[in-house]
Amino acid sequence: MSARNSFDKYAAYAVAVQSASYDARVIRRIYRELVRREPTLMREDFCSTFQLCCEWVKLDRTKQAVGLDIDPEPLAYGRSHYLAQLSSSERERVNVLQRDVLRAGAPRADLICALNFSYFVFKQRSTLSAYFRRCRRVLESGGMLLVDLFGGPHYGEPAMDTKTLPGLKYWFEQEFFDPISNYTRFHIHFKPRGRRIQKRVFSYDWRMWSIPEVCDLMREAGFKDVVVYWEGTGRNGRGSGRFHRRERGESCSIWVAYVAGIA
Repeated sequence: MSARNSFDKYAAYAVAVQSASYDARVIRRIYRELVRREPTLMREDFCSTFQLCCEWVKLDRTKQAVGLDIDPEPLAYGRSHYLAQLSSSERERVNVLQRDVLRAGAPRADLICALNFSYFVFKQRSTLSAYFRRCRRVLESGGMLLVDLFGGPHYGEPAMDTKTLPGLKYWFEQEFFDPISNYTRFHIHFKPRGRRIQKRVFSYDWRMWSIPEVCDLMREAGFKDVVVYWEGTGRNGRGSGRFHRRERGESCSIWVAYVAGIA
């Protein structure tokens, strides 16, 4: 087996990029603040290994989760690595479907999440609008659609972000950016300690959507209220990981935010 084949790319991604347990708690907090009730059924779109679904059902015995993704490989990984670690009661409350989020048949939910900028794969306004409208139709009254997004002048030209973690180095490379279309391509590279760099482990062809565009499209899709949660800045000058409802952002080279649409 080659070094690349033996490299666990999903485990590396979970360490370098995701914090599913923290995300589940943040999502629940935002829902409680905006909807004023406790969410039960969370649908994770573009769920990949559906680690968020597994962390969601751990929150309490009332929580249920549905994951949707068209790629069978990460779904299989999630079943063997995350679903298998749950208790029998928790596993019964997770339902994973290999399904296109734009096709009919997606289940109703209290809460729909499209995170890790996954919906950036929709490059046309009409496609993103259709996705938001589908979400609105299957949300329970008072339900919430939550998406995240990032931007800033740092991403206006090719760039490379680097993070060093225990036993692992991570690069997030922006290969190009077209300011006319806002189309862009990113790659994730990893270097495990004592091994060769694993290049282009994940690649993304995206459109960089802005906060005003996403807010406008949610309103046009019929969401009654649209709210932005802005990430604060830590003492080291980087994102703090703490998000608060804001009417105005800050001028910074890199920013991350959530946008919540209330049905």
